[in-house]
Amino acid sequence: MIKYKGVVGMKNYEKYERAYFMPPEACYDWVKKDYIDHPPVWCSVDLRDGNQALIEPMSLEEKVEFFKLLVKVGFKEIEVGFPAASETEFRFMRTLIEENLIPDDVTVQVLTQAREHIIKRTFEAVKGAPHAVIHVYNSTSVAQREQVFRKDKEQVKQIAIDGAKLLKQLADETDGNFTFEYSPESFPGTEVDYALEVCNAVLDIWKPTEEKKAIINLPTTVENAMPHVFASQVEYFHKHLLYRKNVILSLHPHNDRGTGISDAELGVLAGADRIEGTLFGNGERTGNVDIITLAMNMFSHGVDPKLDFSDMHEICEIYERLTRMEVSPRQPYAGELVFTAFSGSHQDAIAKGMTWREEKACEKWTVPYLPIDPQDVGRTYDSDVIRINSQSGKGGVNYILKQNFGISLPEKMKEEVGYLVKDVSDKAHKELSPEWVYHIFEDHYINAKPVFTIEECHFTQNDGIVAEATITHAGEQRTITGVGNGRLDAVSNALKHYFDINYELAVYEEHSLTKGSSSKAVAYVGIGSGEENCWGVGVDADIIKASIAALEVAVNKMESVRAMNGGKDKRLLEITNYIYANYKTVTLDDLAEQFFLSKPYLSKYIKEKSGMTFGDILKKVRMKKARAMLKSSNATVESIAESVGYQNVEHFNRIFKKMYEMTPVQYRNQK
Repeated sequence: MIKYKGVVGMKNYEKYERAYFMPPEACYDWVKKDYIDHPPVWCSVDLRDGNQALIEPMSLEEKVEFFKLLVKVGFKEIEVGFPAASETEFRFMRTLIEENLIPDDVTVQVLTQAREHIIKRTFEAVKGAPHAVIHVYNSTSVAQREQVFRKDKEQVKQIAIDGAKLLKQLADETDGNFTFEYSPESFPGTEVDYALEVCNAVLDIWKPTEEKKAIINLPTTVENAMPHVFASQVEYFHKHLLYRKNVILSLHPHNDRGTGISDAELGVLAGADRIEGTLFGNGERTGNVDIITLAMNMFSHGVDPKLDFSDMHEICEIYERLTRMEVSPRQPYAGELVFTAFSGSHQDAIAKGMTWREEKACEKWTVPYLPIDPQDVGRTYDSDVIRINSQSGKGGVNYILKQNFGISLPEKMKEEVGYLVKDVSDKAHKELSPEWVYHIFEDHYINAKPVFTIEECHFTQNDGIVAEATITHAGEQRTITGVGNGRLDAVSNALKHYFDINYELAVYEEHSLTKGSSSKAVAYVGIGSGEENCWGVGVDADIIKASIAALEVAVNKMESVRAMNGGKDKRLLEITNYIYANYKTVTLDDLAEQFFLSKPYLSKYIKEKSGMTFGDILKKVRMKKARAMLKSSNATVESIAESVGYQNVEHFNRIFKKMYEMTPVQYRNQK
């Protein structure tokens, strides 16, 4: 046992003691049940218990609107007020009856104390109702008997008996179809056997039948015990009530200890047939039991609760507007944040769970961290489930981009994008909307072209694909040329040649966009050079243009390219483009003739401007082409050597091995 040395706890705890009563016999059969297999009868008490707890009670018009909401949700029993308490309550009851607002399958309920003049006024209010429950109560607890009424047990029981008799008498004299309900108020502070004695005395007056049942309602007026205690008390009643088959055993849990839901659920396991509660748990002090949570708990176990909360947003909006109360962001099933994951690991698990569900065409809901499908209560995956802040990870960011914008990132790209977005949120100290996330992604991976842009590309077939691209670099337009085994490879080689850089095309992925225009495609390009990895994304109706745009962004991100402030020498570019286009047969004589320069001047010019001789440049171009052919074709080394301008295969082999430290065959066979 832990010793709290030197710790000063709260004072005055010694003045409290347990004020509940256990049943006179052990009642634990409810423990053998592990779930609720059918819903109880639901009775909303929003318009009475909930309304009386509001700082500003609802007006007549507001109560009518709330009543219509409860009917729409599916409540078949609705406690509408305490008609004898005020003129507004009385007029509301009369309005429902006289304006024919009560559907045939809905029963209204009214509350009354077990006092003659109050009961009479109540019957005046319900006259003409198609069906009404008259709910009478008196307090039975030790504290109320001793301190408030100063009456003994027999005298308090007589109050209940007299009220039951008067109810029966006035019902016979009043037009309408009535059911009787009795509550031993302050039940948690009442001896359980005495509460049963009072309830049975009331039932002996009413003598309920199968056709005309009575309701015994056990309220946790002030919750004072753990839920298992209440369940045992309910089971005792369930076993010992007179006329049990003709009695509806009802519960009215409050939430003073924060366990109203558990009281209700365990109470149903213990034998209760009916639950009185409110939407979102509104009520005196800490509130009543929340029927939404109770019903949705059953729903999450595959049990139809017989209430419809599929448009939770509308229910929340009407509730907040009429009651002037707020639905907590953490309110189960209904709050703004209850399905939201900010944590990176949670987002990743949810995203993978959703993918699994889609891949496996799952019928049952098993997604991690989500007890129900948010869509079942009118929520959306893209804006309600995964939201982005500084705690988010790659899975969440990827999910937002995919769900909202159709962007499905390559696996190797997700981490970089995730950290980028997370860093923006961290520095801004804000949650990022999906639109903001996409804006960050667009700025860094679609529009990031600070050094150069590719204006247009033209392709020809000549012993491979030849690309002629027009780029804007350092304020000037240049034409660059490259040869490759495909269009993207040819443009890539042109950029390598122009910027004198080297990299590997490490990742290429493409897919059609699943959001927005279905005719567009998105391409992802990842390039690697040593420890440096750069990503670019292109979006276009033409997949070739999309892939080139993605490459364009990726190359723009390379440190060596970003360091180039000025443009490349225009004449040297023209010279090297000519070499690139005619690498098989070009000679220094050809170049001198083409550019109207002497051979010595041309040779010196190339060396000064590029740092390489004409022969070195030609060799580099030929070897790049050869390397591409070795990987992409089954041609023999001899034919490849001839294709790139070498008639002597042994000479070709020596040059290749010197440049790449392996023979052409070894290069082809490496993985």
